[in-house]
Amino acid sequence: MKLAVSGASGKTGYRIAEEATKQNIDLRLLTRAESVVPSSLDSIETVQTSLFNPNLLDKSLQGCDALAIATGARPGIDLTGPCKVDAKGVQNQIESCKRVGVKRVILVTSLCTGKLFHPLNLFGLILIYKRIGEKALEASGLDWTIIRPGGLNENEEGIEKKLIYYSPPNTQEEGYIPRRLVASCCIEALQTKTSIGKIIEITSQDDVKEISMQKAIECFENQVNIKEK
Repeated sequence: MKLAVSGASGKTGYRIAEEATKQNIDLRLLTRAESVVPSSLDSIETVQTSLFNPNLLDKSLQGCDALAIATGARPGIDLTGPCKVDAKGVQNQIESCKRVGVKRVILVTSLCTGKLFHPLNLFGLILIYKRIGEKALEASGLDWTIIRPGGLNENEEGIEKKLIYYSPPNTQEEGYIPRRLVASCCIEALQTKTSIGKIIEITSQDDVKEISMQKAIECFENQVNIKEK
């Protein structure tokens, strides 16, 4: 499998790429023209592209089997960013996948995606536009998984001991998770067939079982409480 990672220079994107290298997954990093990936990824194929240039986007995805979408609008004074990146940018990537034959897509969004009355929507209705991106993927006919993480942080101290709380859509509204765990979840989703067609919400919590994503999905379907140790 060859995996493309869009937003590969971002704080979550580069970690997805690093986690993929640990699994010996063949990679291609997709970045904006002005972006630079960390030195840990210097040996990985990197292609400059644009979410808004169909020809460039198609060329950057040709030959890939899967795409992890880690693009996202950055906080700032441009309140059109979420509309451009989280909605239209995601839609454009999905359409490109369909044109060039990429079948598998992992999309990173956020807890509370689609919720109108939320403080994050003060930044250009970001949760509303993220949901538009999600809906485009759900309707695409591709093999998709949507990962909705809680508040993202950079803390990797003791990361190997941190536990992930997996839940179905619209069941968590608060909580935090290190970006490194989000990245590992994306790679696990790629390798978990039962994650196809699923929205999975994730936070890092202490009062949960240490289980795989596949087992968590089985728990969802059988209505088993994952927090019962």
